[in-house]
Amino acid sequence: MRFRINKKTGAAAAVNLLSLAGFLTLALIGFREGAAQGYNYAAQRWSGEDSGEYAQISCFFSESAGFTEDSADEIRYGIISALQDISIVQEDGCRLCPDAYSAEVGQLTVKGSKTGGSESEITAVGGDFFTIHNFRLLDGAFFTDDDIMQDGAVIDENLAWALFGSCEVSGMDITINGTQFYVSGVVEAPQTEAETECAGELPRAYISYEGASGFASGETDTESESATAAFKTVTCYEVLMPDPVEDFAYDTVSQLMEEYGEGVSVILNSGRFEPLKRLGALKGISSAVVRSDSISYPYWENASRIVEFRLSYIYLSAAFCLIIPAGTVIWLIARGMRKIHKKRKSRFKTKGLIL
Repeated sequence: MRFRINKKTGAAAAVNLLSLAGFLTLALIGFREGAAQGYNYAAQRWSGEDSGEYAQISCFFSESAGFTEDSADEIRYGIISALQDISIVQEDGCRLCPDAYSAEVGQLTVKGSKTGGSESEITAVGGDFFTIHNFRLLDGAFFTDDDIMQDGAVIDENLAWALFGSCEVSGMDITINGTQFYVSGVVEAPQTEAETECAGELPRAYISYEGASGFASGETDTESESATAAFKTVTCYEVLMPDPVEDFAYDTVSQLMEEYGEGVSVILNSGRFEPLKRLGALKGISSAVVRSDSISYPYWENASRIVEFRLSYIYLSAAFCLIIPAGTVIWLIARGMRKIHKKRKSRFKTKGLIL
């Protein structure tokens, strides 16, 4: 038996298939672009299968906010106290709320033991910075706050190649603005389009706060003095904490940050790339992209904001692709209901139930 499809039906089917294909393509593009910003998925990496019970929160400060390492200790104590109030306590030997803090030191000259130097972006980091950030380690290891000597430096692959012509350089000596460090590890340079756009062209190095303090006793040129002033404060604080009730973690951290007023921006990283959130954010997209505060955001947050902006319009376009299939389904349902109604009327007439 041969089935014939008229031109109108065939055209309608083709349009619906193309619309569905467009929706799936855009949804896949959006998912992949969001997933590529792995920094925002630290809660999932930390808690594994229980990722829904943890939230990742980032706080960014203006230099005038006065947030320091001591301030980070106070916030950490406040978070633990809030969790204890709802009977969530830290077990022995386990980290309940890993957190990190960091600040941009500035552009300084890094020199290798065998070659010339390279201007680089230097970031001072503390706490669980390398736990929260998903840097891909190419060689060596990350330094920690527990290291006896705080003279380790994690450099990116671009700096490793510039100084040594190789990525396998862990243990090699370098100097940053005249202060000696050793290469603890080498990490992959920013990879995504958004990250490379925001990170800039200079290579990067990450050192401890104690290591950054060594600049104060190093060279005393103008560059060194300005760098010393910059890394004394914390401009980024990040924490992973249990979130037993929706928005509990975000509300807790926001309340603890109230004393810093307009000098702090609190961001909920968890779920920030979800389609419904991105569509819901369209009404305030201009205020989200154009910032009027005095906060200088690190490259990883600026990259995340770019992706948020892109995803809002990608998912909006995907939603538009569903209009025709959704309309077709509604039309088919309505047509089916009309046929059922006609059959019932015909059956009633046959039985003489309708005069």
